[in-house]
Amino acid sequence: MLHRYLLPAAACVAGLLSLAACDSGSKPTSGTPETLDADFDAYKQRFIDSLWYYNPEWASGAGYHRYDSVLVVPSAGRRQTEAAARARRRKEMQTYPVADLSVNNQTDYRLMQNYLASADFYADSLRDWQWNPANYNVGGAVAEILNGRYHPLDRRLRAISHKLIQVADYYEAAKQNLERPTREHTNLAIRQNQGGLAVFGPALLDSVAKSGLTAAEKQDLQGRIATTRLTMESYIRFLQQEVLPAGNFRSFRIGPALFNRKFALDIQSRYSADEVYRKALAHKQELLRDMKVRAARLYPKYVPNKPRPADSLAVVSAVIEALSARHATPAGFVGAVREQMPTLVRWVDDHQLLTQDPTKPLVVRETPLYMRGSGAGASVSAPGPYDKGADTYYNVEPLDGQPAAQAESYLREYNTYTLQILNIHEAIPGHYTQLVYANRSPSLIKSILGNGAMIEGWAVYAERMMLESGYGGNTDEMWLMWDKWNMRVTLNAILDHQVQAGNLTEDEAVRLLRQDGFQQEAEARNKWLRATLSQVQLSSYFTGYTEIYDLRQALRQQQGQAFDLKAFHEQFLSYGSAPVKYIGQMMLPAAAPAR
Repeated sequence: MLHRYLLPAAACVAGLLSLAACDSGSKPTSGTPETLDADFDAYKQRFIDSLWYYNPEWASGAGYHRYDSVLVVPSAGRRQTEAAARARRRKEMQTYPVADLSVNNQTDYRLMQNYLASADFYADSLRDWQWNPANYNVGGAVAEILNGRYHPLDRRLRAISHKLIQVADYYEAAKQNLERPTREHTNLAIRQNQGGLAVFGPALLDSVAKSGLTAAEKQDLQGRIATTRLTMESYIRFLQQEVLPAGNFRSFRIGPALFNRKFALDIQSRYSADEVYRKALAHKQELLRDMKVRAARLYPKYVPNKPRPADSLAVVSAVIEALSARHATPAGFVGAVREQMPTLVRWVDDHQLLTQDPTKPLVVRETPLYMRGSGAGASVSAPGPYDKGADTYYNVEPLDGQPAAQAESYLREYNTYTLQILNIHEAIPGHYTQLVYANRSPSLIKSILGNGAMIEGWAVYAERMMLESGYGGNTDEMWLMWDKWNMRVTLNAILDHQVQAGNLTEDEAVRLLRQDGFQQEAEARNKWLRATLSQVQLSSYFTGYTEIYDLRQALRQQQGQAFDLKAFHEQFLSYGSAPVKYIGQMMLPAAAPAR
């Protein structure tokens, strides 16, 4: 998840692009389609320059490091400045006849248009800057600069030093912004800022000590680090001692109207939120039917000497419980993830599923402290389009320190079977592979304004595609556990809708996940946590997966014997992280226009 904070104009430092350069107008060239596209290509670059100017932290995450030294102070004045800039962008874009652009540029135009609408929605309607204290944490931005390899250490430390000048203003603005936050996001902010403090500990201080900075520079930076720690601790105390005791909280539920609008802007699907919800309910029943058939065949093998229950769901549950007993140890969990990567690489190569790039490193690491606490046990941190040679990190949350019962519950959920599916999803050929392709896309817009549903949908599609290729031996065991895993995706969409647009309680949610999803207690509780802290994102998996699989089937039907799976994958991924409905228009030009 990207937090796109906004930078006050007064915070600009010498050497930044001028406001005139950022806000220069654009008049499209009249003439041939080629000249119109060329003019729009030039405008896209100006749009991106403006985007980075106003969103320096996002720029750093994308690998554009010109603004690393700038810290965004999220003040009311800055929100007004950004709103005015977006209004100028919209006016400029209206001068382009979108229907006359190439198909690729039409897609970029719509992504840019959607970004502007989305930014307005977040600022003016959703207003999460007001109720989500976890939006404010300088730890992640500084850690990214410190751990980067794109500039020499001294240059990165100078950027950090300059960024930290405004830490007090940053957190003061955060306090001023907060009005009736949610209890859940307040607790998240406390956990993540406590984790963020670790960024300003021994590793950073050691880097300062061994650097080539002058004595005066070292002294300034050391002082700013100390001030940052004190400021963050003050923010944590403010949340713990003033916000929480006051008890003036709003609900974490955003309600149907905001949910539907956020779904349309974030997901950019051909389907509405209600349509996806109904599709998920139907797919849940399809999965249950398949699980019952496979579990009936497996029951004698895994539950010997016991008569098969009359209740078919009890049969499924018993077989899953038996299979879930096969798992890594708590101490060996991160290592088990790391050891599987070469196997996945070989399978994709040997079965000609798509071309991989061995020059792009994937590093399995323990999730950094400042990223923990949101309920997501695994994630990928990929380099942006400007940082294509940088490492991609597969973040895995270790289990040390967890009570034995909690760790066992987690490991049963991520057992020998489902851990493989998780690794396919997060790494190969899921998120890691897709993001490598996305960084090759000639369209920076598609890389920068990447669609979450396409990204998550590809990872879910990759799970099924790998099993369809024979991965896992085509056994009932592997397919049953995939059914269970895919049920998670399906229930994610159902849970997201019922929690954020409805009134589902925690007990009801856990019961749904455990009974219909056969999930472990720890996994169900973590999913409830995610459902309270996020909105719409849990729906992205099922939505994107459904659209990708439908597109593949439509192309297979259209092309018949000429259909080539590898070619489909590589063409699909070549468009960057665009919404599936737009990729479908480019791959199926005869199809009806997406809504």
